[in-house]
Amino acid sequence: MNQFLALLGFDPAKHSVKVEMMAGLTTFLTMSYILAVNPQILGETGMDKGALFSATVVAAAVATLVMAFYAKLPFALASGMGLNAFFAYTLVLTMGYTWQEALAAVFIEGILFILLTLFRVREAIINAIPLNLRYSITVGIGLFIAYIGLKNGGLIVASADLLTMQGPWTASSLLAIAGIILGAVLMAAKVRGALFYSIVIIAVVGIPFGVTPMPEDFTLISMPQSMAPVALCLDFSAFLSFDINYYVVVFTLLFMDLFDTLGTLIGTSTSAGMVDPETGRIHGMNRALMADAIGTAFGALCGTNTVTTYVESATGVAEGGRTGLTAFTVAMLFFVALFFSPLFLVIPPAATTSAMVLVGVLMIGSITKIDFSDITEAVPCFIMILTMPFAGSISDGMVLGVLSYVLVKVCTGRHQQVSVMMYILSVFFVLKYISDLFN
Repeated sequence: MNQFLALLGFDPAKHSVKVEMMAGLTTFLTMSYILAVNPQILGETGMDKGALFSATVVAAAVATLVMAFYAKLPFALASGMGLNAFFAYTLVLTMGYTWQEALAAVFIEGILFILLTLFRVREAIINAIPLNLRYSITVGIGLFIAYIGLKNGGLIVASADLLTMQGPWTASSLLAIAGIILGAVLMAAKVRGALFYSIVIIAVVGIPFGVTPMPEDFTLISMPQSMAPVALCLDFSAFLSFDINYYVVVFTLLFMDLFDTLGTLIGTSTSAGMVDPETGRIHGMNRALMADAIGTAFGALCGTNTVTTYVESATGVAEGGRTGLTAFTVAMLFFVALFFSPLFLVIPPAATTSAMVLVGVLMIGSITKIDFSDITEAVPCFIMILTMPFAGSISDGMVLGVLSYVLVKVCTGRHQQVSVMMYILSVFFVLKYISDLFN
């Protein structure tokens, strides 16, 4: 037993098995909402929801195991919120790629992430995007996720030229509102798993109102559903056809995954005192990034979107999780969840609205870190934030944010503040729009 625990970085003299396992349970509860939300979002593309549930679980469990044994850190991974919206609503429903081509983009991004981690060149990419724009990406995605949640919950509808409130109110929309309020109250009370509990409670309340569908043959526990309808279905035809838009998609996925992971690792590790006070380095950072990259590539093969390190891992760290045993516990709980797919798959969009809106609330908090006092920083950030939800495209938001940043800086004589990588990206993005004119 001690040898096994040692593989997870566990030291009996410093750590407690009970504390680590309770930390793992806490992390799982706070992030388990993804098991209900991810199949719904990706299912909009036509993918089989039952297979998506299994793919989401297996990808999360395996990636978290890599984190546990390779990085020996208490962080959990799963299909990323925001990244799943980008996959479904931007890549497939807006840009017109098939979900098989979208999976191939995720796989390629994962391979690139692995190579960048191996050759330790991620710092160049990180430094290429100004700090204010990085915060703007988070804010824009948060608004986009909240918009999708409100739309799926029936609270807003899109007309020809504007968004309007839903009317008259339906049982579904009223339950969606109740879910948002309930989730907020539970979060304010610091209830572990607040989003998960709000989803389950609203789903149960929705049964007598006909909002939550209950098949006659419904069973709580069943054998895991096959991943065959979505696994190993990657289509590389767009990549091989030298489609510039597709390459932009891959780079966008890479940036989103990289910044999301780094932000989570740095923020969580710092708050837990896991950073070397002299060097500022996080123990096992490179291994953690590798676990994330492997998870993304493996997740694409399973049939799900980009796998990333979850910010909800902070809840487990706050409970005392410090080693891979915390991550190992989360992975085991994911495997157990495989047998409860009927429970998660009957959860209606109205029940998941709360999770999507409240995750958006948490992500928009980064707006306080943006320097709006400098107009050359504020305008590009505002364009990026505004474009993502209103244009319904995370990719276009990032592209327009980068282009406007470079143009404003150059036109105001501050070209020295723009990195070489930003100029390269701008040229690449301009070529994207030129190619659009001839398509």
